[in-house]
Formats: sequence, C-alpha cells, structure tokens
Amino acid sequence: MKLAVVGGGSTYTPELIDGFARLRDTLPVEELVLVDPAADRLELVGGLARRIFARQGHPGKIVTTSDLDAGVGGADAVLLQLRVGGQAARNQDETWPLECGCIGQETTGAGGLAKALRTVPVVLDIAERVRRTNPDAWIIDFTNPVGIVTRALLQAGHKAVGLCNVAIGFQRKFAALLDVTPGEVHLDHVGLNHLTWELGVRLGGPDGEDVLPRLLAEHGDAIAGDLRMPRQIVDRLGVVPSYYLRYFYAHDEVVRELGTKPSRAAEVAAMEKELLEMYGDPALDEKPALLGKRGGAFYSEAAVDLASSLLGGGGPAVQVVNTYNRGTLPFLPDDAVIEVQARVDGTGAAPLAVPALDPMYAGLIGHVTAYEDLALDAALRGGRDRVFKALLAHPLIGQFEYAEALTDKLIAHNREHLAWA
Repeated sequence: MKLAVVGGGSTYTPELIDGFARLRDTLPVEELVLVDPAADRLELVGGLARRIFARQGHPGKIVTTSDLDAGVGGADAVLLQLRVGGQAARNQDETWPLECGCIGQETTGAGGLAKALRTVPVVLDIAERVRRTNPDAWIIDFTNPVGIVTRALLQAGHKAVGLCNVAIGFQRKFAALLDVTPGEVHLDHVGLNHLTWELGVRLGGPDGEDVLPRLLAEHGDAIAGDLRMPRQIVDRLGVVPSYYLRYFYAHDEVVRELGTKPSRAAEVAAMEKELLEMYGDPALDEKPALLGKRGGAFYSEAAVDLASSLLGGGGPAVQVVNTYNRGTLPFLPDDAVIEVQARVDGTGAAPLAVPALDPMYAGLIGHVTAYEDLALDAALRGGRDRVFKALLAHPLIGQFEYAEALTDKLIAHNREHLAWA
C-alpha cells in the first residue's frame, strides 16, 4: 500500500507519522511519500518521520520529494494538508478583517473566504494530476476550509472525502470524562465543517443510550471551559456546539479579544520555528510534546481509520466525515457537503440518518451553505462581484458597507494568489 501526503513538510506531519506507526496493523503502509515544495522543511520532517518509524519498528519506507507527479504516482490514497501562502497568508486572514470590525479567522468569515479562493484552484490542479496517473486513488482532504474544498473535489468528479479532527476530539474528550474507551462513544454530530453540534452522545453505537444530559450535568463546567462559552449557554442549548460556534454566538466579544493579542498565525509561526529546530535533532525519534499545541490533535487516528475503510483494510466503519448531503438534511440540496456520521467503505461515504433539526441549527446551516455556494463559485470563476456576493451572504458579515470594504482588502492582500485579480 502506498500513501502520499501533499503538504508533507508541515510541522504537524509527525502527528500523522506517529499514528501510521502505532496503527500499522489497521493501515499497513508499505510506502509513504511526503510531498512538499519547501525542500528544507521537508527534509527535517522526513528525517524525523523515518526515525519515528524506526523507533516503533515500522517496516515501511518513507520517501520525500518536491515532485508532485512522482510523489502521487501509484498512490492508493492521497492526503491533502496544504496551506497556500503559508502562515504569512494565514496571518493576513486573521488580521485585515478586524479592520472592519469582523472576525479574523482562517476558516470562517472573510479570512475563510480568502483561504478558499487561494486553495480551491490549487487543490483541483493537484487532484487532476492524481487522476491522470491513478484514477482509482482516494483523495482525503484535511485542507481547510474542508467543506468548500471537498465540495469542489466532488463536483469535479474526484473520489474524495473530507476529514476534520473536531469530532474525534470530542469523542476522546467525552470518553475520558465517562471513563470508557473511545470506541464506545458514538456522537450525534451534525452540521457543516466547523459549524457542528453534538446533539447526543451515545454509548455502544448509534442506537445506544444518550448520556449527553449526564455529561452536561456532571461535567458542564469543563465542557463549557473548553468551548470558551458560558456554562449557562451550553445548558440552555442542551447540546455541545463546536468551539467554532463561538465566532457566531459571541462575535463582538471575540472581535474585541482578537484585537488585543497577536494572531494565532503569529503564535503558530513561532511554534513552527521551534519545532523545526527540534526536528533537526538526530536524537529525536518521537513527536515532541510541543506539537500538541500546534493543532491537529487526533488527526492521525482519524486519517488512519478513514484510509483503512476506504481502502478495504478495515472493512466498513462509521466515522464523522465531510461528504455529499444526499437528502440527509432535507432542507439542503443533495450536493451540499455536510459533516455527519457516515458509513465508510471501499465505495465511499454514505451519511447516516440524523434526527430533525431544531430551526435554530437548521437555519444557520442553511445560511452558511448558501454562503459556501457563492464562495465556491467565486473560487472557481473569480471576479470581484462574486467575492462581494459571498461576503455579503456570510452571516458574520451581511452588511453592504462591510462587504464592500472587505472585498477590496481581500483582493489587495491575496492578489498574488488570484489568477483573475
């Protein structure tokens, strides 16, 4: 089995490598290719990756290359974890929207749109190059914004599934609170990427006992603290929202907060510098503790489970993924991409049925889906007017004056990445 990781020079690639090494019985990788144009970073990450495999006795071969076509050629699955423009572009996504009093964030709001515009054309080019050499390969997308990128891939006819680590993070958190194994915890996880709610937490499977009321009663303070939301709000909702919902539920508070401290991109850039220095140490043969602060927790385990099911090694499994709606949420079109529990096997992902949603959740999901329609259109066809319409449609913006100003700022800060600008 050959896997390729595009964006393999990322500083959190060792998290992925650690998962491949530990879970080699689940996903027996014979060759793992790390592909990245940043040759200096790639060699540091690749060196540590080989040492992790060696320490854990993994027999697989790790190859590094800056040649995309050679790297993905013959791969059974290609994992995408790239960041167009790097942390510098992310820093812009997180700062210039604040000048208009709007959220500065890399996956939602104006910053999220900027990232989509930069990313979708690049991902589609990569996917076409994969298809030319091995049309049966699966593409697993971890590249943000996952929902929009996955929809672009699916619309172009690629065998693609989107993956996010929010759900597996909640699963691990709840399992620890309940003192059970993660496999015993099934989430009623519903929504769009980075716009989800845990409507239930079931023990034993989709039909198991819902212990969410008990979790909130016994551990509500800890759960709310992780979300950075007031306990009383979580209790009133009676569900657990993704921490990304804070951008919607406490927009003005978050804007004020973001204006008083360095951007997350600046923090990550400093962390990456330190991590790369660590990776260059030939004595280091495990992922360092600092990597836990970088983000992407449990991504490796989610990726291993997904790849194993898609490639037939682990048989069918139920996992939270991003895939076509196909009537699962009746108020959305079939080709909207949603994030829910799905049955995953060699044919792809089939969403499981979900309960009827409260209008409070359904309304926001419908609103953001409409924005994502416009965002994808702008990413595929370009043009100032399409960018403006997407920004005006976003529930975190929604005002003519803001949309006009943000459109100009977005284009000015991203011109080098926009072929049409």
